Amino acid sequence: MENTYKKRKNLFLQQSYRDSWEDYERSINKDNFITWDYLIITASNEEQAANFREQIAYRLERGLLPSRIHYAVLPDPEGKRVGSGGATLHVMKYIREQEPDCKNPFEGKRILVIHSGGDSKRVPQYSAMGKLFSPVPRELPNGRASTLFDEFIIGMSGVPSRFREGMLVLSGDVLLLFNPLQIDAQFHGAAAISIKEDVSIGKNHGVFLNDGKDCVKAFLHKQTEESLHKMGAVNERGKVDLDTGAVLFDAQILEALLGLISTDGKIDDEKYHAFVNEKARISFYGDFLYPLASDSTLEAYYKEQPEGSFTEELKECRTKIWDAIHDFSMKLLCLAPAEFIHFGTTGELLHLVTEEVEDYEFLDWKKHILSTAEEGTYATHGSYVGKHVCVGEKCYLENSFVLGTCKIGSGSILSNMYVRDTEIPENIVVHGLQLPENKYLVRVYGVKDNPKNLFQKGNSFLGEDMECLMPYMRKEDMGKTLWDLPLYTVCDSRYDALQDALLLYRMVRGQAEENEIERWKKKERLSLNESYNKADIHSMFQWYHELEDRILSSKFIWALEDGVYYKDALKIFGKVGITDRIFNNLSNDAESAENSLKIRIYYALSRYMKMNKVKFEGKSYGSFETLCFQYIQKEVLKHSPVSNQDYLERVIVEDEVKVELPVRVNWGGGWTDTPPYCVENGGIVLNAALRLNGKLPVQVCVRKLEQPVIEFASEDMEAFGVVTDIEEIRNCHNPYDLFALHKAALIACGVIPTEGDVSLEDILTGFGGGIFLSTQVVGIPKGSGLGTSSILSGACVKALFQFFGIEKTQQEIFATVSCMEQIMSTGGGWQDQVGGLTTGVKLISTRPGGEQTIHLEPVIIEEKAKKELQERFALIYTGQRRLARNLLRDVVGGYIGSRPESVRALKEMQSLAVLMRFELERSNIDEFAKLMNQHWEMSKLLDSGCTNTCIDQIFLSCEDLIGGKFICGAGGGGFLQVILKKDVTKEELRARLRGVFQDSGVDVWDGEFLW
Repeated sequence: MENTYKKRKNLFLQQSYRDSWEDYERSINKDNFITWDYLIITASNEEQAANFREQIAYRLERGLLPSRIHYAVLPDPEGKRVGSGGATLHVMKYIREQEPDCKNPFEGKRILVIHSGGDSKRVPQYSAMGKLFSPVPRELPNGRASTLFDEFIIGMSGVPSRFREGMLVLSGDVLLLFNPLQIDAQFHGAAAISIKEDVSIGKNHGVFLNDGKDCVKAFLHKQTEESLHKMGAVNERGKVDLDTGAVLFDAQILEALLGLISTDGKIDDEKYHAFVNEKARISFYGDFLYPLASDSTLEAYYKEQPEGSFTEELKECRTKIWDAIHDFSMKLLCLAPAEFIHFGTTGELLHLVTEEVEDYEFLDWKKHILSTAEEGTYATHGSYVGKHVCVGEKCYLENSFVLGTCKIGSGSILSNMYVRDTEIPENIVVHGLQLPENKYLVRVYGVKDNPKNLFQKGNSFLGEDMECLMPYMRKEDMGKTLWDLPLYTVCDSRYDALQDALLLYRMVRGQAEENEIERWKKKERLSLNESYNKADIHSMFQWYHELEDRILSSKFIWALEDGVYYKDALKIFGKVGITDRIFNNLSNDAESAENSLKIRIYYALSRYMKMNKVKFEGKSYGSFETLCFQYIQKEVLKHSPVSNQDYLERVIVEDEVKVELPVRVNWGGGWTDTPPYCVENGGIVLNAALRLNGKLPVQVCVRKLEQPVIEFASEDMEAFGVVTDIEEIRNCHNPYDLFALHKAALIACGVIPTEGDVSLEDILTGFGGGIFLSTQVVGIPKGSGLGTSSILSGACVKALFQFFGIEKTQQEIFATVSCMEQIMSTGGGWQDQVGGLTTGVKLISTRPGGEQTIHLEPVIIEEKAKKELQERFALIYTGQRRLARNLLRDVVGGYIGSRPESVRALKEMQSLAVLMRFELERSNIDEFAKLMNQHWEMSKLLDSGCTNTCIDQIFLSCEDLIGGKFICGAGGGGFLQVILKKDVTKEELRARLRGVFQDSGVDVWDGEFLW
């Protein structure tokens, strides 16, 4: 029964948690969503208040808080401890000053007040930054690590719509989980929010006694279970109404309280100072709420334990408070199901984040939040944990760099630390503070130490009796509490501060050397209390966000390394996205990364910048996209056979050389031959050489000239040019240059050096003459998909090497052509040139690596199958040319960015290439055709632009005639290829297409395999 209730409660709170997040997002994004008019936080001093303001400003700048709310942080006046009641009156004074023209400044206003002015003695690591902004073990849906403040903002987003006016006061160290729909704000005066808890828990906290009419009869503070039963505070299920510290005041009781410090509606300084001072030190909970309980008496009120001491000033204030508000009542709002989480002592915190956190799994609480550590028996929050660090069980690493070979003892806490190659003992807290003027201090104490304990024998410190410390301390230190003992040295570096903290640990164990102790005694030392009050909060805040950005940057890069899709990896940065600092981190990491990771960082950056229309350092996304592909190019060129000295050995040996080559048709594995895929995985391609319309259409001519000049001709483009300046040839990276290919061929073949102070005339004179280089693709339109550009490059290389009488192996020619592709910045693969430079049907493969060695395996096909394949294979011209200029970048980018569809398609394409070879060797043309259809689906998955309405219509119009269909090259236009069904002729196909598409250019072309 209990388990069933717990499950239902957890489900309810889980949904409430999600609902609150939706309310929170609406409060930010929707102007008509009801929000708080004022959100006011109290702080203990101006330094802490400045930190709180900076925290709020940071969130507002990033759109993480509703901008319509009036935010204020109010420290105790003049830094004096005026009590939570005094702080509340100070808040009322502030609101009165903001609303000077209103008779009752609280009417029509919804006000949230969070009291967070304590010094966090029980968890000293939060003293400086404030317990309100202490971590909560939850990663928010926007990717940020949560804090108590964030949980308050999110959890209370739906509350303003539940009441018309008034003030909700919360305690800054209690997290209340509930559904705002449970709040019934129909009350006069005040309403205390309680939850049902077991009496065993209630005995350690405040409990409300219900008067039977859902109003508070009495306050019972830390009563025994027996006493709670006797007073009637326990219901039949053994539950009590637990005081959560959350209280609602309506506008009338607020006006009554304001009257204590004002005259005729205006703040009266004399009255104000009578209530807001260190001597009275009024308590919100003890002094404002007690008079509202129906069983309260003035005499008992005077005896209520004060926040400070019993004084005449306090008694006088209590009399006036009683007179002002005793006639109001306090309604009891019991929320159920609900949860009350109190962030109490250091030990309780450690237990919560390392063990109890699993009980809150339904709220998405986890051991590791915004951390480079993702598993282990310890907990982390906002920490960078190196891969070689050894962390003991039940440790908690918070806002820290832990690097090198650190060893962290079990049960210890590191907070705000930079630790490298250091051993930390077990069961201690090591907390770093930055002080003004770049000074540092590290506080060390035991997890179970109580800072309120007196410095005397019998009390513990760092697991030893305080008596061990006495020889090192001054007489004036006797009688102080641990909170005020000057134990911690002020140092010039984090490292020195940590070493002195560990020295203190050794001192209490009698393990320190005398000279170390003397040095420690001479140093400036501060107590827990003094050190937090002197902390440089601004620098610590900056440190935390630098750490946070470093963690996010590293998690992002590691995600890219692990093959996570870049869009999913970018989610690591949450709603805020990539900031300037994160961009700098990523840029620096990219510079030092291996090429494979480098290109992925640049690519992901470029995609982020494009999607979000942002620039960094004045650069647009195109700059980083270009960087990505430049580094791919560099990786290929590293293995280039080109030398800048090759031209010195060149001499023209032929007057004229002509080379004619076939086109290629690609069947399986296309795109797997393209860097960086082939470099990282190896490529596998099945293709065939083809004569088109009875011709070898790719033609190159190299001829010797008498004059020391270079002439270029692109016959099919009717373009001609003469070059006399070597720099004009070196400028060959523009893909729109009609002679880019000619120039790249001269460089790749070692005819023209890429650098050096040498003239073109001198080079050509050394060769024995000038060079005429002519290229043409006969009768084939541009963008055909038959690999003509790369095959033309192959023809140029072959012709130039023959022209200079240089013998090259097939591998060397392939490598030179690949070099040409990169010089021209076209960035293609090797399958086109290999397909045109070699005859027959072949399976072409390479192993992973920068130097791509081509392995050719001719496909052995029986003569009968060759004949059948020739008869059933048909090329269809679509009548259109693909216009996508960024095709290669789009497809290769899909792989670099780890787009799941791209990665899957490329992997399956390789398998299909091998299976196609298998079916051809078995003479099974029908199965080959089916595999072609499968490859077509993979190609569309890889690149949706490989088809279009026209292509789909062509295939559809002849669907009953074909058994297999595919594109040539990248598709999107140019040629298509089909395998006809048995007994279907090409003439039938031609007639069908001409009947449907008339004179649009869609037609069957004659292609003949070169076996």
